[in-house]
Amino acid sequence: MNSKIIACFSQLFAADPLVVFAPGRINLIGEHTDYQEGFVFPAAVKQGIWAGITKNELGLCRLYSLDFDQEFSFELDSMSPKKGHWATYVMGICTLFKQAGYRIKEFDLVIGGNLPLGAGLSSSAALSVAVGLGISEAFDLHIPKKDLARYAQKAEQLFAGVNCGIMDPYSSVFGQEGKAMLLDCRSQSHDYLPVKLGEYKLVLVHSKVSHSLAASAYNQRRSACEESVSLLQTTYPELLSLRDLSLTDLPKVKYLLPAGLFPKAKHVISECSRVLEAAKALSRNDLVHLGQLLKASHQSLSQDFEVSCVELDFLAQEVIGMEGVLGARMMGGGFGGCLLGLVKESAWVSIQEKITAAYQKKYLLTPDFIEVAPGGGAQKI
Repeated sequence: MNSKIIACFSQLFAADPLVVFAPGRINLIGEHTDYQEGFVFPAAVKQGIWAGITKNELGLCRLYSLDFDQEFSFELDSMSPKKGHWATYVMGICTLFKQAGYRIKEFDLVIGGNLPLGAGLSSSAALSVAVGLGISEAFDLHIPKKDLARYAQKAEQLFAGVNCGIMDPYSSVFGQEGKAMLLDCRSQSHDYLPVKLGEYKLVLVHSKVSHSLAASAYNQRRSACEESVSLLQTTYPELLSLRDLSLTDLPKVKYLLPAGLFPKAKHVISECSRVLEAAKALSRNDLVHLGQLLKASHQSLSQDFEVSCVELDFLAQEVIGMEGVLGARMMGGGFGGCLLGLVKESAWVSIQEKITAAYQKKYLLTPDFIEVAPGGGAQKI
């Protein structure tokens, strides 16, 4: 991809660009906990977004997306972000940098990647991080890593309309080869844990579905959590977010919350506990227990938080029941995307064949399979 970016840049803009890379991410466990200041357990992956950039003196920012085969241009003083368009993330980052007082000028930019869209690998965060890092490098802004992650988060919130947490851009910025991050989303600090899976590996089963209610439902779930906190603060005056509650609080929380809110709060509280247990399991190389936690996470996401869908639930049921699978769960915002599985390498080919046959028979769809492994974070190439 690096070579493609350089070749395309030379053809379009007759220049040799500075190239940066920002990875996508997987999340071993800890879904919908980051915006409640909870714990998550992500890792950057080797797939991601590349961006080639140079300054220009044309009074116009010129962009090209390899993935969409599309050109776009805008003026820094008269940007008009369009919701749903890939260039919106670029304009969002530029707007935030300017508001923060960074002096940027016009540039040429080519972006491309190998992250499958809609797979839950956080291509939008990787794009924002790549663009932010590229601009920082091109204009010698020296933007600190944590600030870069926060700008990418803000770009998604303000310009894409998704009220997301910090996990996705943070993972892209701070990823480390062969390691996952136990990330505390309140303190925005992390510990690295080696991912040593022996005869097992991490795989994604892409459902090939993406239901249209995903973005609105994400925001609704976040609002439900915030409403729960507000109601619970009468009894728990020190409560800042659901991450402050433990499993032992659940009986009381169930009594205090309306029936429609309790399952959502229960998921966040129990999922934070599962994240911490998963980190312990991985550190002592207890992959069986890690697999059990993945199964419990999917059950909670499907039944309590209600962000799964029939296709993902079907895949989870099929995969978890197969020999050579320690555990699996849906990953990402929900309502489509991928299932993350912990599977035995020697059984992987057979597992793919069985999943494909069952899924084609049930839904007339052919799933994609993606092998993933922890990779390094955003960097200049």
